[in-house]
Amino acid sequence: MIKFLDLQKINLSHQAEIEERLLNTFRSGWYLLGNEVKNFEENLAKHTGSKYAIGVANGLDALRLILRAYIELGIMQKGDEIVVPANTYIASILAISDNGLVPVLVEPSLDHYNIDIDKVEEKITSKTKGILIVHLYGRVIFSEKLKEIAGKYQLKIIEDNAQAIGAKWKNANTGNLGDAAGFSFYPGKNLGALGDAGGITTNDDTLAKTIRALANYGSSQKYVNIYQGLNSRLDEIQAAVLDVKLKYIDAENDRRKEIAARYIDEIENPNIVLPENPSDTAEHVWHIFIIRTENREKLQNYLTENGVQTLIHYPIPPHKQEAYKEWNDWSFPITEMIHNEVLSLPISPVMSDEEIVKVIKVINQFNV
Repeated sequence: MIKFLDLQKINLSHQAEIEERLLNTFRSGWYLLGNEVKNFEENLAKHTGSKYAIGVANGLDALRLILRAYIELGIMQKGDEIVVPANTYIASILAISDNGLVPVLVEPSLDHYNIDIDKVEEKITSKTKGILIVHLYGRVIFSEKLKEIAGKYQLKIIEDNAQAIGAKWKNANTGNLGDAAGFSFYPGKNLGALGDAGGITTNDDTLAKTIRALANYGSSQKYVNIYQGLNSRLDEIQAAVLDVKLKYIDAENDRRKEIAARYIDEIENPNIVLPENPSDTAEHVWHIFIIRTENREKLQNYLTENGVQTLIHYPIPPHKQEAYKEWNDWSFPITEMIHNEVLSLPISPVMSDEEIVKVIKVINQFNV
């Protein structure tokens, strides 16, 4: 079976370096807010081109903390609206509602499955305070028009960069396109920890200071609490692992790009809708390689029978989840079609050429 993602093989490729760093961390006797976190934050900031990087417990907390900091700074208040794509993993929306803010859902474009920037401005009201863009599937979504809209209405642009570390728009890295960005380092991400982990990047001095305090019980000085904060800290062990793997992220992303290019060029089945090629301004990192078909169940079963593991990202859109049952009768037809048709093919930096060839061959032989 060709695995959708062979995490064990990916991590074992860095085994010696990770084991050395973990042993050093264990022997140091310092397990929170130490040198490993400091080193990783500095290297993450350097990689993204951002002034600040802050390690936190997970990707959801990263987004929650950004929005919470804007509330504490008086830039937003409960009841304000945040524009967000309807087609996304639910964490993007949970971060908004958890802060007492109102998610305003916008349909994606079928060209790239990310938020349709041409539909953003019509959703803006006097209560809109931010646009949360999601670089879904490792595909960049950004434009000059988006910047113009944000400037016109004085809105913050927040990036959900959980799936797109290392992606670029006009040679600028995601995580350094908007006002702040949240990262997930969940094990299955392009840059994955050995457990939950997350991060935040920004160039805003005050925002960074506020986020760092909020993530540490609302404290920037021990036993002095200026906010009703959270406990959301990246630990030394996960930071050590991430710092090792960060050195290889660009090379591993390059391998993903090679695989995606082969899929796009060589899958020729007319029953399959392939993703579009990147534009001249965008450089995707293909966290997930999405195809679409009206015959998803049949195709997935066929691929399984022929030794190719696939997953569905994601089967139920946020507005159809019980968690947001007050939205269940809303209609977002493009989002719903995507969620009903998408299938994720194997893609990872440790896939062999033989495995790539097999995936392509099997798909091309699929008949409805």
